[in-house]
Amino acid sequence: MADSRETFLVNAFVTGWPVKHSRSPLIHGYWLKKFEIAGTYRPEAVTEADFPAFIQSLKDGSSGFRGGNVTIPHKELAFKLADRPDDLAEELGASNTLWMEDGLLHATNTDGHGFTANLDDRHSGWDKIGRAVILGAGGASRAVIQAIRDRGVGEIHAVNRTVSRAQELADRFGPKVHAHPVEALHEVMSGAGLFVNTTSLGMDGGEALEIDFSPLAFGAVVTDIVYVPLKTPLLVQAEEQGFATVDGLGMLLHQAVPGFEKWFGRRPVVDKTLRDLVIADMESHG
Repeated sequence: MADSRETFLVNAFVTGWPVKHSRSPLIHGYWLKKFEIAGTYRPEAVTEADFPAFIQSLKDGSSGFRGGNVTIPHKELAFKLADRPDDLAEELGASNTLWMEDGLLHATNTDGHGFTANLDDRHSGWDKIGRAVILGAGGASRAVIQAIRDRGVGEIHAVNRTVSRAQELADRFGPKVHAHPVEALHEVMSGAGLFVNTTSLGMDGGEALEIDFSPLAFGAVVTDIVYVPLKTPLLVQAEEQGFATVDGLGMLLHQAVPGFEKWFGRRPVVDKTLRDLVIADMESHG
């Protein structure tokens, strides 16, 4: 006979292709245990071809999930298939968080929240600046630019090897955003209070740019959305040049908060124990 408590289980997921390396189950599992919630959060590896059927099973209830996270390569399709994407997801054209409410599939994107919440936590007052420089123009740069624009940063410079991709960001996010080729990096860094690397440069010990951070404003902060290694070559360079740095791990941790609250009804806190748990997991996997 089935345990009657099973009917009260709340189930959530993270889906991507592949998804086995996701640390989201570790994060949400920590909070489920902390709140003593009868729920699950598990990885669901879904191919691009099978993703529409997976979303349909979420909508019709047959999946047994209340909602979940979406990672590469499904974020744009998740947005398109949602019934009620919010304004953040609409502007980004991508969603990483889904939940069922009143029979409809709602969608948002919490990456920008994760980015700014991490800076708030690790370097309070970072947003008292007039200018920011964003290196890279991939998908991650969208959420970062949207978030710092919405926090009131008046001048945002997107720098990319292919300047047309940086221009797409300027076109998408409005007159506060300006596009530049990499050759202009030194010039546009002048007086900037925030420097963000949104590229994969330096990930897993890979090649990194040599950057002279001296044009940045006094007291500027340098951050990297890459978090493996925790202290990327770019952050090491910035520290050696006397600038404050914020690693990218907190972005991963903080972006998980709104989704957990939607699915499980409690607002979790990113604490040192969770951070240490994820760092230990990173170290155990080389």
